Amino acid sequence: MASQDWFDKDFYQVLGVAKDVSAADLKKAYRKLARQYHPDSNPGDAAAEARFKEISEANSVLSDPEQRREYDQVRAMGSGARFTAGGQPGAGGGFEDIFSGLFNQGGGGRTTFRTSQGGGDYDDILGGMFGGGRFGQPSGGFRGAGGPTPGADVAASITLDFDQAITGDTVQLSVGHRAKPLTVRIPEGVASGQKIRLRGKGEPSPDGGAPGDLVLDVTVRPHPVFERDGLNLRVDVPVTFVEATLGATIEVPTLTGDVVKLKVAAGTPSGRVLRVKGRGVSTSKGTGDLLATVVIAVPSHLSAEATAALEAFAAASPDDNPREALLEKAKA
Repeated sequence: MASQDWFDKDFYQVLGVAKDVSAADLKKAYRKLARQYHPDSNPGDAAAEARFKEISEANSVLSDPEQRREYDQVRAMGSGARFTAGGQPGAGGGFEDIFSGLFNQGGGGRTTFRTSQGGGDYDDILGGMFGGGRFGQPSGGFRGAGGPTPGADVAASITLDFDQAITGDTVQLSVGHRAKPLTVRIPEGVASGQKIRLRGKGEPSPDGGAPGDLVLDVTVRPHPVFERDGLNLRVDVPVTFVEATLGATIEVPTLTGDVVKLKVAAGTPSGRVLRVKGRGVSTSKGTGDLLATVVIAVPSHLSAEATAALEAFAAASPDDNPREALLEKAKA
């Protein structure tokens, strides 16, 4: 892009945003327009292709905080300022118009710049202001201006089985306009609502720049037995009244399919949590535990003999009311 284009083009207007737009809203506006005018969505439409390049050019400047600041400074120097050949002012003024504003010189004053012999020329001065490029060279008069446009990011969603999300997996995805499915490695321990960014897997650049990224929004199907709690896995384990009362060793399932044995102490109440170290979710941040919650299983049918034995047990038990403390607290 020629240096004077920063005076000629209103990049905010190109993207349809205000000058104080936030970075997040700027990105949303760009993505919306990029999808609308992308050449893949408008095959053979020269006007759409030109519009897409215009949008990409505006975004490449405004999305870079340093370039955006430089652009705003140039635009604020005064509308109509132009760089013209030989240092002569154009329709809106030449170099001296711009630099008189920068160095507080009056409208009638002149600023003299030496040529490259003896301590600096026009592009040395502007290069110091705008990023080090030299006019007439491929880097452009302003840093990054006219360079390749990065490809747009692509947003997609993926639904994983519970086991896939916990242990990680390699899956095939059909994304955007790709002719072939994309092979994606799902890292272990991903959770619902998490986003996975795959560098360079988005839309290609329209002019040879770096491709965009693929951003996957993850949804995990629930498991019939296990529930995730951070890095821990939770499971409800039924325990009989006799096991909870007298104590027992029980088997508890794990996500990998094997079982572990846990000791239930005599007198264990319903709701107590038994912990199995290191059998939870493993990620780069650490490994959680398996938390087994005791649930007393009450039989729905008893034989006459079992009923008689239970009645005898009740008769022999202390006449305590387990709800007495609860009722007292409710009165307080």
